[in-house]
Amino acid sequence: MKPASHSLPLTILREGDQFVAYSPALDLSSVGSSESDARRMFAEAAEAFLEEIVAMGTVESVLKDLGWTKLAGKFHPPEVVSQSMVGIFVPMAA
Repeated sequence: MKPASHSLPLTILREGDQFVAYSPALDLSSVGSSESDARRMFAEAAEAFLEEIVAMGTVESVLKDLGWTKLAGKFHPPEVVSQSMVGIFVPMAA
């Protein structure tokens, strides 16, 4: 399998004094003490994840389970078509 480069959607969330980087394309997240640190940690985690599924021989099944498609022998991540905020009511115990 030839290596390929992809741009993945990445959402950065702030949780207290930590930053969480999450990509639905790999259903993978990482945490860092700054936004750039979280991005760097995500890149490292994604690389390790992909190396592991290659080593295990499960690339095709794992990526297909994550919604990736294979066209002309190359995998393509799912496309994010919208991201927005939605209001919800969260009941609190008294």
